[in-house]
Amino acid sequence: MAAVDSPQADEGEPSEPSHPAGRAPERALYVPVRPCPSGFALRVFRSPLGDRTAVAFTTERRLSDVLGPGQPSVRLALPAVRALAAPLGVALVSVDPQLTAPAVRPGVPEGTAQLPPLPG
Repeated sequence: MAAVDSPQADEGEPSEPSHPAGRAPERALYVPVRPCPSGFALRVFRSPLGDRTAVAFTTERRLSDVLGPGQPSVRLALPAVRALAAPLGVALVSVDPQLTAPAVRPGVPEGTAQLPPLPG
């Protein structure tokens, strides 16, 4: 299980650029996490079709509007979110989902939210 030490954003500057020359840097996203024995772990949700998905938000306000003001989060670039989700078998990352709802079918763990698909 992937974990991070703190749900607080790291404001330090990287020692090396995190993007190839000529490309814009990845913008850090707000990614919901949950407490676990080794610190914090990525929260995984379900899409309306039942697929497991990680979620990320472009602003802290959007995260809090969807998941509530007390939701712990970390700031990560999209490639880092994908890297944390991959060992969990999660290939989908939903950015700025707008709605959540309680699970509606048996077998979905309590606390797992249903997220709408992103507009294409």
